[in-house]
Amino acid sequence: MRPLRLDMAGFTVFRDETTVDFMDADFFALVGPTGSGKSTVLDAICFALYGQVPRWGSSRGIANALSPSATEARVRLVFESGGARYVATRVVRRDSRGNVKTGGAGLQQMPDNFDVSKLDTGMTPEDLGDVLAGTPGEMDEAVLHAVGLPYEQFTSCVILPQGQFADFLHAKPATRQQILVNLLGLHVYEDVQKRATARAQQADADLRAVDQLLAGLDDTSDEALADAAERVEAMLALATRVTDDMPALDEARQTAVSAAAGLSAIDDEIALLDRVRAPRGVAALASAAADARETAAAATDAVTAAEEHEEKLRGELAAAGDASALRLLLRAHEERDAVAAESTSLQDGLTAATTEHRTAAAALETARAAALRTASELDAARRAYQDAQAADRAGALRVHLHAGAPCPVCEQPVTTVPAVPATSAVPAAEQAGHAAKAAHEQAEAQVAERERAARALERTLDRARAQHEQLASRLAALDAQLATSPGVTALRRELATLAGLQKSLDASVAALKSAREQARTAVTARAAAEQRLTHGWQEFDAARDAVARFAPPAAARDDLAESWSALAGWSVSEVETRRAARATLASRAAEADAAVEVVRARLDAAFVEAGLPAPDDHVRAATVAVERATAAHERVEERRAQVRGLLDKRVAHERDGQVAKALAGHLRANNFERWLLEEALDLLVEGASRILRELSAGQYDLVHEKGEFSVVDHHDAGLRRGVRTLSGGETFQASLALALALAEQLAGMSTSAASLESILLDEGFGTLDAATLDTVAATLEGLAARGDRMVGVVTHVPALAERVPVRFDVSKDARSVAHITRSGI
Repeated sequence: MRPLRLDMAGFTVFRDETTVDFMDADFFALVGPTGSGKSTVLDAICFALYGQVPRWGSSRGIANALSPSATEARVRLVFESGGARYVATRVVRRDSRGNVKTGGAGLQQMPDNFDVSKLDTGMTPEDLGDVLAGTPGEMDEAVLHAVGLPYEQFTSCVILPQGQFADFLHAKPATRQQILVNLLGLHVYEDVQKRATARAQQADADLRAVDQLLAGLDDTSDEALADAAERVEAMLALATRVTDDMPALDEARQTAVSAAAGLSAIDDEIALLDRVRAPRGVAALASAAADARETAAAATDAVTAAEEHEEKLRGELAAAGDASALRLLLRAHEERDAVAAESTSLQDGLTAATTEHRTAAAALETARAAALRTASELDAARRAYQDAQAADRAGALRVHLHAGAPCPVCEQPVTTVPAVPATSAVPAAEQAGHAAKAAHEQAEAQVAERERAARALERTLDRARAQHEQLASRLAALDAQLATSPGVTALRRELATLAGLQKSLDASVAALKSAREQARTAVTARAAAEQRLTHGWQEFDAARDAVARFAPPAAARDDLAESWSALAGWSVSEVETRRAARATLASRAAEADAAVEVVRARLDAAFVEAGLPAPDDHVRAATVAVERATAAHERVEERRAQVRGLLDKRVAHERDGQVAKALAGHLRANNFERWLLEEALDLLVEGASRILRELSAGQYDLVHEKGEFSVVDHHDAGLRRGVRTLSGGETFQASLALALALAEQLAGMSTSAASLESILLDEGFGTLDAATLDTVAATLEGLAARGDRMVGVVTHVPALAERVPVRFDVSKDARSVAHITRSGI
């Protein structure tokens, strides 16, 4: 598996959309400060493929994938494996309750020669190729098929987490043995041993079950088979005997059935003839019907007479005149008298109102003249009051005047100063003014009152005139209507005559209604009598039809009683004749029943001889007996075949149990696992020694003895020494050789073809000294120069990063969000 491109968004510290382009990066380094997110890049590769990350453990699972402030995390990995290109995608979302779940997962195989750079052009998922997996459940198998490694082996062969190089190299033999068991999957043999034990136990249980079934099949001997065959022969003989005797039994039964049918038929005829009886009251039905007819005819004649009388009175009433018109003329006479009287009374009131209106008009004119007079007097009083005020002011000025001095008002010289009045005329003038004002206001009020009274009288006079005109118009209309009237007396006389005729007509109508009611009653009674008579004939016809096949006497259709008497007498005679014939038929039926019992007794004896109870249906019982005997014989054959099959199964269960027990016994011992571990360790050390010889330029070989690792130093005359004596750089070379050899061994043990095209090392290089670090760098350069794998390292050591041709610088901004930039060649 070789990564080509990684896209992240919302994944742990990579909250923003981030792309890592691994194209043409055969040897690269993820560099940056501690905690910047370098290892998270490797986590994203592992998560895109397998949905889990080694350093997350299982405490929170995929919740670690989501940035704290994000609701969705997306990871997309484009990789190459076995010459084909794939794209793996996983989406994680946080729901409204804070739970983090996988929102989607998929794996697609991209078209050949697909340009990875086109992913930045907004391509749809359909453009990325064939869908190999579309759900998280489908991803495991699809990724295993594409990469060739399960999750545990991928994290031991491709992505090597921090701190696990030297652990394996320096581990104690027991610890290394457990690591190999876990990495090489040797615990599978423990599972095989457990399954073999379970298989042996199951084989024993199956063997016991077969033995129980065989114990229940103890009736399959040759004697049981012979008895079953003999039973079939006996039942076949019984069926043959039944077949031979059935014609005689059928003939006897047929004779008995025929005799019983004849006896039943004559009994039915006797019962039918014996039921012919004349009903009660037959003779009275005809006379009652005749009486009803006469009553109905008389009632119909009475109705006709009443209708003729009623029709005559209606003609007389119509000839006498129209009562409505006469009443209208009479009411018109009465209305004219009332209108004339009202008109006369209204004329008198109109004359009085006219006189009163004239008087009110004259009084209004007098009040208006008085108001004019008081208005003049009020003006005169006001002028007198003003003159008195002027005189008082002039008198007040005279006190200050001196003869010969200029007047302060007109500035003319004063020749003589008039005397000052002793009293003021203003109070008297003011009192006179108040009196004139009160008189004028009283006169104005009198005018207003007279005007209101005059207007009221004028409205009253207008209404009286309009009403008088209406009465005069109505009186003229009534006079025109009554121009041809014969007068009130003549009208009343004609109305009295019409009232008498109407009373006679009402009495005639009542009499006609009573006659019709009586006619309806009589007709109903006649219909009922006729219906009873008809029902009597229907009963007779039904009784005669019931015995028509016996040729009864003809009926006298004019006399129901006579017809019933003749039919009943004939029925008595017929009954006596049939009762005499019945005795002979009863004797024949008894003889036929006895013959049937003889044949049945013979067949019952045959069934008893065969060991069966006497049945009701001999043919069916014989058939069932043959079928049951045949089935019992076949069942014995089947159970014998079942025994043979169970015996074969028993042999197979015994063989499986023995093999499973032997396998479980072999695997239960520690020697087998120890042998496997020794073989695995030999292969591992052989491969690691070959790689270490390359990495150390031929100086070291790796060997082991009793589970302990040591190296052979060819630069020191082949001296063998423990691996703990190696320097830091040499330890890294030995550990890397073991890791690469272990990866190759795991790939060989994979269930599918693994594609080991890259190795990604997340190792703590910061603890190495300068010389060791130089050795490690040279080792990695040599590994990359081999050209068979992409090599990637995670480090924060600048001296190592500077020697890597392609670097991905990982840093965090002020928001603790990680970013990646590529540098180098």
